[in-house]
Amino acid sequence: MTDELNQRIIDFFEQIQKYYGCKTEITEGLYSRYEDFDANVTTWNLSEFILIRSAYRKAGDRLMIEGEKMYYEISAKIIVDFKQPARHTYEFVELYGSSVYRITKIKFHSKY
Repeated sequence: MTDELNQRIIDFFEQIQKYYGCKTEITEGLYSRYEDFDANVTTWNLSEFILIRSAYRKAGDRLMIEGEKMYYEISAKIIVDFKQPARHTYEFVELYGSSVYRITKIKFHSKY
C-alpha cells in the first residue's frame, strides 16, 4: 500500500462519523484476476443497515463498521485499492490470495 493510499483510507475513517445514523449499503463481490474484472463472473452480496459506529481493530488490523445486527470488517493490511467513485460512495479492494479479490462498495444515503 502506498503512503497516498494509506492517507486516503485514514481520511475516510476520520470523517466516517458524519454518516452515523445514515442508511448504509454494502455490496461485496468476490472474484479473481483483478486486471480482467468482469461483474458477470463475480459472486455478489448486499447488506443494508443504519450505521451506528466504526472503529479500527489494532489486533488483526481491521477497519470495522457496525449497524444493529450487522457487522462488517475490511482487512487494512491487504487493501490494494481505495477510491470514491461518487458522492457518499467508496470502494475498497482487498487481495486475499494470489488471484482472489474482494471488492467492497459502501454507499451512504446521507442527508447532506
